[in-house]
Amino acid sequence: MSTRNEILSILEQHKNMPISGETIASQLNISRAAVCKNIKHLKEEGYQIEAATNRGYILSSVSDIISKEGILPFLLDQYKNIPIETFKTIDSTNLYAKRLAVDGAESGTCVIAEEQTKGRGRRGRDFYSPKGYGIYMSLILRLNLNLLDSVLITTAASVAVSRAIESVTTISPKIKWVNDLYVNGKKVCGILTEAVTDFETGTIDSVVLGIGINFYQNPDGFPDELTQKAGALFGQKPTHITRNQLCAAIINEMLNIVQSLSTRAYLSEYKERCLVLNQKIAVITINGSRLATALDIDSNGGLIVRYEDGQLDTLNSGEITIRPQTL
Repeated sequence: MSTRNEILSILEQHKNMPISGETIASQLNISRAAVCKNIKHLKEEGYQIEAATNRGYILSSVSDIISKEGILPFLLDQYKNIPIETFKTIDSTNLYAKRLAVDGAESGTCVIAEEQTKGRGRRGRDFYSPKGYGIYMSLILRLNLNLLDSVLITTAASVAVSRAIESVTTISPKIKWVNDLYVNGKKVCGILTEAVTDFETGTIDSVVLGIGINFYQNPDGFPDELTQKAGALFGQKPTHITRNQLCAAIINEMLNIVQSLSTRAYLSEYKERCLVLNQKIAVITINGSRLATALDIDSNGGLIVRYEDGQLDTLNSGEITIRPQTL
């Protein structure tokens, strides 16, 4: 860890509280001048640090730049040693995490960025990832699953992220099968699950779980094509919660839930949060769409539907829309 990051770690641990330059210098066995120089660089990076006469340095509680140092204080003790990499800008956290997974990165490894230039959504779509307004993160998970169980990861992630949001904001998201979170009728989070498989054994070597959250509203709004359907957790930058806190809550909830994935205990909560049950929907396929009614979630996270001709089917992947649009 660099000296600058060590100083940031100390400031994050004492956030909104003064700590003297002398104390920081003593802890790190460096000079006061080195402390001052690195504080200056942190301020240039955007950290809101005040220098209070006779009191020391204060990292403002509303300073909200995503960093490993800002996340660590909020992680559960058992997860404080997981590898975390943060970026100001990256092409795609999922693409980077997949490269790490292929190179043998351990389960729980997390990649988080302030901005994505090639953010990826489902079916090859772009994912809108503007700098500073969202959370764009990917987790590497190594689980003993077969290909048929892969939908469990996505449904579990939907519940875990919903729990995390609720725990730090009191906002209660709803889930649109299979992996979109909605608040006040608009999408605030998308989840993309990509598996690295072993075709010889039919098992999943690792899963890269991508999570994109619109944390607060960009004053310039969303692109025209997203205006009617996209929303954010907050209308403006909140002063009571930071993105680092939410990142930590997501990591905690996700790593907790995967430990009991095989029990499927979370599926009852998934059903309670699910927007589409008992709704008229359109099932989107490569050949068009079919109207159906969403009936239930099966034990693997699949969506049980009944088409207009009475035929029953279980969807384990794909895309649906609600008809009439009631989201």
